[in-house]
Amino acid sequence: MKIILHSIFYIGMLILLTGCWDKVEINDQAIITATAFDKDDNGQIDLTLQIFIPKSFSTGRTGSPGSAGPVTFITSQKGDNIADALSKIQGKLSRKLFWGQCKVFIFGEEVAKSGIGNHVDYLLRQPQPRERGLLFVANKAKKVLEMPAVLERYSSEGIKEQSKLTTGIKVTLKDFEEMLIGNSSAAALPYLKISKEKQMQGQTDKYAHIYGTAIFKNDKMIGKMSEKETRGILWIKNELRDYTVTVRVNDDHGEISLNPVSAQINLIPKIQNNKWTMIIKIKTEGSIALNTTNLDITTSKAIKTIEKAYQKKIHGRVQLAIDLIQHKLNADIVDFAKKFHRKYPKEWERVEKRWNEKFPEVDVVIDVEAHVKRQGYINESAGRKKSD
Repeated sequence: MKIILHSIFYIGMLILLTGCWDKVEINDQAIITATAFDKDDNGQIDLTLQIFIPKSFSTGRTGSPGSAGPVTFITSQKGDNIADALSKIQGKLSRKLFWGQCKVFIFGEEVAKSGIGNHVDYLLRQPQPRERGLLFVANKAKKVLEMPAVLERYSSEGIKEQSKLTTGIKVTLKDFEEMLIGNSSAAALPYLKISKEKQMQGQTDKYAHIYGTAIFKNDKMIGKMSEKETRGILWIKNELRDYTVTVRVNDDHGEISLNPVSAQINLIPKIQNNKWTMIIKIKTEGSIALNTTNLDITTSKAIKTIEKAYQKKIHGRVQLAIDLIQHKLNADIVDFAKKFHRKYPKEWERVEKRWNEKFPEVDVVIDVEAHVKRQGYINESAGRKKSD
């Protein structure tokens, strides 16, 4: 019996000591940092990968010969689908492609308009791509990856850092999938624009930045929103951060800038006498960041005047976004459908299959309550004198 027990013990130990039999060393991997999807004139997928160069940091990051070179390189191949293009790229590399560090996926407009559902489905089915990878749309996705990096190590890292600042909406692979299978079947992705900027030496540098939003319906891009309209969507979704609201008070030539300190947003669905209404209640507090008017912001009368202008500005931004998605694009990217489904399940069943017809008919009431929480340290305008 002792011999049998010892044998079982040693066999168990051998199983635990087998190690990672299927491991792949990092030196054998081509680490993908970003992916771009475009479409050529023949309808084929033009797949572009941004791949990290390990030897760029092999001799140190600063003050050494090896740290001055590029950190990434770009490689592209065309194919009938993602799998076909990937196999062609893999055939030209000496290392196995690794998706674990790919945090940016950019779709060109031509691909987005024809539908990106299959591409997203492929990425979600693979074990390596991260569900938290960020999605974007650009006119030409490949050109965005080719942009030189300024503050960051490479272009896709700069784009990823921009998304953290919430200058636009932030959407991951998982988020996009949930949007498409939701009640409204509508989705939105941040749109990247390539701009030019002149430098002191007279040279013109190009850079990519988030500029508005791409609107999707049933996985196909149907239109775009400007930065102003996107601000309204961010207010509704309560995703606005690090943003300054600038208002003009009455007929004064100056302006007042406020930083939202806090915001509470509630979407309240209401059905009465077969009339569907969505009440958007916004309660926010802001602090004065800049005052170039003649107003004495230490008085309660001036504060009320500022609050009124603050409310009007927010109301206008939200109304602008609602008009676009409800009457021009007919895409429920703010998920009114989900709110009605939860509160009125029976009524929702009657309109579920024709929500595209019902959504534009929903009466939207925007109720904004804005207050000035802090006046700042300067009581009077630093740039202008009060008039007599």
